Amino acid sequence: MASPRPPIDHIIASEIGARPEQVAAAVALLDGGATVPFVARYRKEATGGLDDTQLRTLETRLAYLRELESRRDTVLRSIRDQGKLTRELEGAISAATTRATLEDLYLPFRPKRRTRADAAREKGLAPLAERILADRSLDPAKLATAFLSDQVPDAKAALEGARDIVAETMSETPVLVGAIRRHLVDKARIRARVAKGKEEAGAKFSDYFDHEEKWASAPSHRVLALLRAAKEGVVSLDIEVDADDPSPVKPVEAMIAREFRVKTSGGTPGDDWLMGVARWAWRQKIHGSLSTEMMATMKEGADAEAIRVFSRNLKDILLAAPAGPKATMGLDPGIRTGVKVAVVDPTGRLVETATVYPFQPRNDVQGAMAVLAGLIGKHKVELVAIGNGTASRETEKLAADVIAALPGAKPTKVVVSEAGASVYSASEIASRELPGVDVSLRGAASIARRLQDPLAEIVKVDPKAIGVGQYQHDVDQPALSRALETVVEDAVNAVGVDVNTASPALLSHVSGIGPTLAEAIVAHRDKEGPFKTRRALLKVPRLGPKAFEQCAGFLRIQGGTEPLDASAVHPEAYPVARKIVEACGRDLRSLMGDGATLKGLDPQRFVGDGFGLPTVRDILAELEKPGRDPRPAFRTATFTDGVNEIADLRPGMMLEGTVTNVAAFGAFVDIGVHQDGLVHVSQIADRFVKDPADVVKAGQVVRVRVLEVDAKRKRISLSMKTQVEAGAPPPRREAEAGTKPGQRPERREAKSAPAPQGGALGAALAEAFRRR
Repeated sequence: MASPRPPIDHIIASEIGARPEQVAAAVALLDGGATVPFVARYRKEATGGLDDTQLRTLETRLAYLRELESRRDTVLRSIRDQGKLTRELEGAISAATTRATLEDLYLPFRPKRRTRADAAREKGLAPLAERILADRSLDPAKLATAFLSDQVPDAKAALEGARDIVAETMSETPVLVGAIRRHLVDKARIRARVAKGKEEAGAKFSDYFDHEEKWASAPSHRVLALLRAAKEGVVSLDIEVDADDPSPVKPVEAMIAREFRVKTSGGTPGDDWLMGVARWAWRQKIHGSLSTEMMATMKEGADAEAIRVFSRNLKDILLAAPAGPKATMGLDPGIRTGVKVAVVDPTGRLVETATVYPFQPRNDVQGAMAVLAGLIGKHKVELVAIGNGTASRETEKLAADVIAALPGAKPTKVVVSEAGASVYSASEIASRELPGVDVSLRGAASIARRLQDPLAEIVKVDPKAIGVGQYQHDVDQPALSRALETVVEDAVNAVGVDVNTASPALLSHVSGIGPTLAEAIVAHRDKEGPFKTRRALLKVPRLGPKAFEQCAGFLRIQGGTEPLDASAVHPEAYPVARKIVEACGRDLRSLMGDGATLKGLDPQRFVGDGFGLPTVRDILAELEKPGRDPRPAFRTATFTDGVNEIADLRPGMMLEGTVTNVAAFGAFVDIGVHQDGLVHVSQIADRFVKDPADVVKAGQVVRVRVLEVDAKRKRISLSMKTQVEAGAPPPRREAEAGTKPGQRPERREAKSAPAPQGGALGAALAEAFRRR
């Protein structure tokens, strides 16, 4: 009898490196309606300091294991109702720790459509199968003659029916199926072959017309490309195992034979017949079902890796350095349709718009410069944000000329990603924020505001429209949406939100606040004026004590009557903060920011009344740097003058650029030529780098050297190494089916960057199988 499975909290604890009591406390909080950001920040004593990453894993695994428990109950009830539940089977089902193991055990009892084996049993052939299995010395052909009937005309038909019964038994033996599955995981290869007549239509998948590689180590981007090619009918995909094994009895066939004690050679007539059935069962039943399962698991693993990369890049973009509350001009580049111009004040409020036509066919350069200069002077513009779409470099050159001609202090120009700006422009949010403003001009306003505060602006757009993933339309869309939503939630709560200036879109991601409550907060703010204290939030309709507990610590009130309301100190901990202030004999406002005094205090002095050492330390850190922003200081890349197109690039050039996307095989960098260059992982640093994300992240400004330029295929190879390797060829780039790595879209379409290669997928596949 199988050993009993451990409790859920013990299982999760072993996976996240925690104690069961920590997990139990976190589960109780989450079940009680607490959010992950709240638990991670304000319930450290209860959870023993579990961080947000551990809590996110806990949350995911908790849902999986609870679903497994529900399925276990269903399986047990179904088998019990059939009157077939033995003590041993119940023990095995109760001990199953994965969905795959559970389903293997349930397979013989699962209600299913009538099978060939069922038909054979109805013809009275089950005793024939049983006699062959029981006594291998008997000749199956002779035994079969005793089972002839109107429905079974001859011995051949009888043996075929017995074969169907035995083969079904073989394919539904849990121990055997599990062993074969493990063998496939270790040895299987994925094989692609081009479909007849699809060579020309599927040319973009030509790399996969005759492709083979190990199933467990196939990189995410190739898996998704292969699956897309198969979906479009360009290639056929198969799972092959032991295809090159020269043995007369293949390993899988030998495994079936061992399980049923069949001699693979030199055996009795019964052994010979059963060996044939074993081969038939493998080819016709077991291989097909396990291949389907492995294809699904491969897709699941590839999705998980692609989603992980997308999530990581989105987090970096959301937490990019804000330029701050400064008057900003947004320029949405365009040629024939003109350059759209929008000026926003330091709070992001749109104050004026215009459209200028410096390019063909009008070529009104002087008129455009005059309009831009006038707007800069009128509104005291300090920043000029230029979208990175079509005509970006030309527009940047125009802005540079305008700025150079201005007297006195000059604004700073910055090229920013406009991915998703067109989605925002046509959205309901944009209609409410900018009523009466033309759709094309809304994009310019969004470009300006995302320079001021990337987080506050990008949350207004579906994260999938930001375009920092790969094959994002091919992966599990609900899983992708859930993952990206958690990234946005974590980023918003890590930074904190000014409740008196935040949009409903930003507020809706704060812990404990959804879209409806966010709208209610803004409506109350518009009617009653700015909130003076956090406690005033309780006057908002439907914002009760529970919601207040969850959201209060993440909302900031600047210049209010309570200084602590501008910090991340939760209102429930204000008494502790006041004890600290009293111990210093100082006024709260004068103490906040006085690091020297606060560092000299012993945190242990203030522990008590339900607040432990972790909370006290957090309060001291917050008093030292109240309202601290975890995002880096603002910095922008400076593109090299005269380098505007791929044709302007030469090997050896040193350029500055901005990282736009990070994958497992390298990082893409915008160097201002409308086409991102690739820094292969081997060129990321002078040392060995396994994961590019350990060195760079999306939005980071980097210095790169041009290694090679392929203008025809629009490919640029770059290096971040400080040492030039003499004679070293540029790193090989794998072709991406249906994509052009690093290519910037003509307009603001979401980029489909290439997927990461190698390494992580094997682990993802193993994890997917473990959890099935």
